[in-house]
Amino acid sequence: MKKILVGGCFDLLHFGHIDFLRQAKTLGDWLVVALESDENVRRMKGANRPIHTQEQRKKMLEALSCVDEVIALPVMNSDEDYASLVKTVQPSILALTQGDPVLEKKRRHALLVGANVVVIPKVLTPSTSQLAKLLGLE
Repeated sequence: MKKILVGGCFDLLHFGHIDFLRQAKTLGDWLVVALESDENVRRMKGANRPIHTQEQRKKMLEALSCVDEVIALPVMNSDEDYASLVKTVQPSILALTQGDPVLEKKRRHALLVGANVVVIPKVLTPSTSQLAKLLGLE
C-alpha cells in the first residue's frame, strides 16, 4: 500500500485545502493527514487561532472521502518530533503545498524513510488567515 502523508492546521476548510487533499490522494492508496495541535496552531498563527479545536478539525477532515486517516498530533516542539512522526507513519510520499516554508526539513524527513516529496501547486483562493480576517474573526 502506498501511503501519502500531508500535514497542516486545516482550521477553516476551504477550496485550497480540498484541492490539495484531493490531489495528494491521487498519488497513492492511503492519505494520512497529520493535524497540528491547538497549541502549535496558536504558536504559528496567533492568539485568536485556531478557530476550531483540534477535535473539530479532525472530524471535518475525516468527513472528506479523500482522507483515509487523521492523526491528531500532540504538541510538537522540534524537528525531531516531526522526523519521529515520519518514521512512525512510513509514507511513500510526503505531499506539500508549493511555497511550504519548511520544504528542506520535509525533504530530510522523507530521506529517513526513502519517501518521495511531491510539491502540489497552490490554487488561487483565499487562505484561512485571509478568510478569518474577512469574516471578522481576527
